[in-house]
Amino acid sequence: MSKYMLIMRGTDESNAAMMASIDEAMAETGRFIEEMMAAGVLVAAEGLDDPGRGAVVDFGGEAPVVTDGPYGETRELFGGYFLLDVATKQEAVEWARRFPAVRGSKIEVRRVAEADEVPNGSESNGRS
Repeated sequence: MSKYMLIMRGTDESNAAMMASIDEAMAETGRFIEEMMAAGVLVAAEGLDDPGRGAVVDFGGEAPVVTDGPYGETRELFGGYFLLDVATKQEAVEWARRFPAVRGSKIEVRRVAEADEVPNGSESNGRS
């Protein structure tokens, strides 16, 4: 079994559409979570707070620069995630396809790297 993250990505428009019927969206999402729990594949699920309450740390210069709120050029923002423990990428994709998403949103499916696949040492993060 491998872990896959379903990363919820939305635009201003898709987020507004979801908020317009938030009670229905939350009920449908709750049913989806229950299905994943019943299937034994759900490891974790969390929604993220409003990006305006966050910060961006930019490592583009000599020293990191911290800016409050979302990065200005972002067209899609992460809204939350589901972490699944499934046998294949295709199984993770099938779960993503079943999510009751609003038009215009996306789900990115990414395998979580195992500990032995992550480079170690200071050279791996580009800083010494």
